[in-house]
Amino acid sequence: MSAARPLTTLRTIAVIAALPLLLTACGYGSDSTDDGKQTAAPAGAKKLSADEVKIGYFPNLTHGTALVGVQEGLLQKELGGTTIKTATFNAGPSEIEALNAGSIDIGWIGPSPSINGYTKSNGKNLRIIGGSASGGVKLVVNPKKIKSLADVKGKKIATPQLGNTQDVAFLNWIADQGWKVDAESGKGDVSVVRTDNKITPDAYKAGSIDGAWVPEPTASKLVAEGGKVLLDESSLWPDKKFVITNIIVSQKFLKEHPDVVEAVLRGSVKTNAWINANPDKAKASANAALEKLSGKALPAAVIDPAWKSITFLDDPLASTLNTEAQHAVKAGLLDKPDLKGIYDLTLLNKVLKAQGKNEVDDAGLGAQ
Repeated sequence: MSAARPLTTLRTIAVIAALPLLLTACGYGSDSTDDGKQTAAPAGAKKLSADEVKIGYFPNLTHGTALVGVQEGLLQKELGGTTIKTATFNAGPSEIEALNAGSIDIGWIGPSPSINGYTKSNGKNLRIIGGSASGGVKLVVNPKKIKSLADVKGKKIATPQLGNTQDVAFLNWIADQGWKVDAESGKGDVSVVRTDNKITPDAYKAGSIDGAWVPEPTASKLVAEGGKVLLDESSLWPDKKFVITNIIVSQKFLKEHPDVVEAVLRGSVKTNAWINANPDKAKASANAALEKLSGKALPAAVIDPAWKSITFLDDPLASTLNTEAQHAVKAGLLDKPDLKGIYDLTLLNKVLKAQGKNEVDDAGLGAQ
């Protein structure tokens, strides 16, 4: 996955027409849920230019900034009298559809659906306005069947969905080994088995897969079932950082309510600072949020290692998103995209500067 290493081009496949289904998020399942929950604004607090802001995110640990920011009231505090209405999603396409339809204004989402949403609308529907998380993706295998990276050849390895962020990463890693796989069917030197994250642990227990390249907490759930972490994807990237979650906004909402967008970004930056200063409290807060959303908290054996593997940060790591897009192109899953303008980090850098933090770079992909 490293940008520094050459990539063997995978066989081009005719799947471009199916991109809305292919370039999906790093999500936990494939359904969407508009929970319609509103966070009560403080009594007497002054409203910004909008009465409410509709925010979307996943019930995933990699979306910990949103989970904790809502749970702890850190986002609402910055919004004053403008209330938050939340919606949770389990896959990128549904969140992009919600953004396009105006059902949400701002969302936490993975890089692949961000790229897909931007390119399919010819650059007209969204902007990436901030970073949120890096890491939290691992190759976990059955140690009885796979003892080394070379042993992955000939085995059945799950990814969440055809063309999703982890699927592209795994296909790229396979190519780097010099192995061949048909990206569409998943057949070749490795059998790539597209499996919903919700059922991947059961598939592993049943022996129908030998491992999985998956995000947290699925990776740690597999470890709890006896799996072994064979590779942490962060080891393949410069500085061990790559975007797993960023923040997007409807261009219409950004234009009409920049003060609200700035407030959300201010809340996100303060939430990330609180998470990093209070990792144990933040982990408990995220787990409490997950319990509210799913009805069940994650056990310590799962959340403890999962939380440690995720880095929460404000930098969207723009150069790594560009690299991920290149990997999708080389796998034959995406036409070469024009990503110029996908970022607008103006408000984020304004917030960072006001808080005495370093500004971040858009890797030449900023809006003019």
